[in-house]
Amino acid sequence: MSDQTASVTELYRPLDEAELGRKHWLTVFTAGMGFFTDAYDLFIIGTVTVLLTPIFHLSTDKISLLNSASLLASVAGALTFGRLMDRLGRKRMYGVEVAILVAGAILTAFAWNFVSLLIFRLIVGYGVGGDYATSAVITSEYANKRSRGRLVGSVFAMQGLGLLAGPAIASIFLGAGVPNSIAWRLMLGLGAIPAASVIYLRRKIRETPRYTLSVKGDVAATASTVAWVTGQQPAAHGNGSSPAGAASPPLGNGNGSSPAGAASPPLGNGNGSSPAGAASPPLGNGGRARLTSKPFLLRLIGTAGSWFLMDIAFYGNSVSSPLILKLLEPSGTLLDHTLISLAIFAVAAFPGYWLAVFLMDRIGRKRIQWQGFAVMTLAFALIWLLPDGASAVGVFLPLFAISYFFTEFGPNMTTFVYPSEIFPTSVRGTGDGISAAAGKLGAFLGALFVPHLLAAVGISGVMGVMAGVSVIGIVLTLVALPEPKGQTLELASAERVPEALVDQVSVG
Repeated sequence: MSDQTASVTELYRPLDEAELGRKHWLTVFTAGMGFFTDAYDLFIIGTVTVLLTPIFHLSTDKISLLNSASLLASVAGALTFGRLMDRLGRKRMYGVEVAILVAGAILTAFAWNFVSLLIFRLIVGYGVGGDYATSAVITSEYANKRSRGRLVGSVFAMQGLGLLAGPAIASIFLGAGVPNSIAWRLMLGLGAIPAASVIYLRRKIRETPRYTLSVKGDVAATASTVAWVTGQQPAAHGNGSSPAGAASPPLGNGNGSSPAGAASPPLGNGNGSSPAGAASPPLGNGGRARLTSKPFLLRLIGTAGSWFLMDIAFYGNSVSSPLILKLLEPSGTLLDHTLISLAIFAVAAFPGYWLAVFLMDRIGRKRIQWQGFAVMTLAFALIWLLPDGASAVGVFLPLFAISYFFTEFGPNMTTFVYPSEIFPTSVRGTGDGISAAAGKLGAFLGALFVPHLLAAVGISGVMGVMAGVSVIGIVLTLVALPEPKGQTLELASAERVPEALVDQVSVG
């Protein structure tokens, strides 16, 4: 590795090797409260639609639309915010998406009919999609290499608290005898509170050092932010090609581009290495990597495809859990079914999230993901194939709980972490946004069609479909995804250093 390339790598070294500190956990909290709200808002609707059925005279089609509308809107939100993050910067977009989410949540509490509620749920979903695209990328770009999976995973694990909060709050209202006409409004409106608490923090967060260096070419701002996070001044600094303290000129503007045909060296893990056998990927216009080039296209198929498959199973079962439990126990009340859902989330899902966080940087993303899909396949297949699997409470609930545990200690966690690590900075937001959008498209399809499948083929048939979906997830994970555990973000993403940037940095 040349001395110049080493100097660029040195800018990130304090960040890559830093111990976890207050700034890291502030980033996790700021991002995580959005995910608490995302989960609460997306899953509380299953209980709300049960309460609203006699009030708004909801048919099965209308219930399916309400259960899935926000998920469809989140596809657009993820694509939009993912792209804008790469074009305008992480900081300029962060906080906008959660403000949209808050506005939508408040409006849903004042809906007056089916159409108004459907429209307001679309606003909620658009904000949720934007949150998926922004939060993972920002957390990943601030993280150190040893704990990146733990930090990004902790953001997503806040979804587990949202999963618990939804049925817990619903149980309180139902158990206290709050009239249904008021309870559903309170359930939806409360979703605005945790997200609103972090709007200010998100708007004040600094631009990530990876974006300021790799996309904007601003060496001084990068060094300043690294020092702010770690308390250590990077050894590398501008070599005088730009005024001290001034922003370095943007890359790829024709004023310092690489010589024709010259390949820029990849940023490595501190010793100049790059993934074994990997060729440096070509850059597109403006020095940006292309998601359609090797190895990024295969990676995108892996992240988007596995997220799509996982969300079909996860959201299909979760959003429709009141309907599934009603078929399992027709004599049970809505409160009974809500408490059962709460128990499954508390005993199985919630611990799965945090075990994945604990082991993410120890056993790796890839193993957690394919093993999770494998156990999901087994649990769903047993419910489908056993004579009493879909009818006996004592058989169904343990298997259903096992599927939840290995969904969280498995692909539900890793599909969120992966896209924030394995694409270059210039297209990381877009790659993450496309992957999240694919996931939410799967979630939309699962939430939309599971109620109809339950009516047509029952619980057993639905679980057979979910088993098939999970098998495909295993194959896709093994074929298409690398293992980024323990690598710098630059090595994991096959980042290249444009010559125009290398020339601006020296080691002091």
